Parts: sequence; structure tokens; C-alpha cells
Amino acid sequence: MQKIQFFKNKNGQPCAIAGEKGYRGYTISNIPQRFGFIYDENKDHDGLTEWFNYKGITYIWE
Repeated sequence: MQKIQFFKNKNGQPCAIAGEKGYRGYTISNIPQRFGFIYDENKDHDGLTEWFNYKGITYIWE
């Protein structure tokens, strides 16, 4: 299991780093629309598939 470091960026947004991957934190009301699907054929773009929850914040790899 990777060790995860939590911090806030310069704008106060929660962030996390696990190895070389950077995760950005979102509350449930601010999750991006492309979260939760793998590929959208209508718009021809990928969704967000790597994420985890920690203390009420959803961290999404971007």
C-alpha cells in the first residue's frame, strides 16, 4: 500500500500525493461532471476513473 501525503495547495484546495500521482480533493457538491464513467461516446472523451474517499472528501487523480 502506498503512503499518501495530504496538504492544501496555494488556493486552499485539498490535495494529496501518492508516489508520482497528484490527487485533487472535491466535496460531493463540487465533483466534476466527467466523474464516474470510463468513456463518453457522445462527447468523445474519457472520464475520471482513479479516485478515493478520505474524511468526507473525494480525491480524484488529474
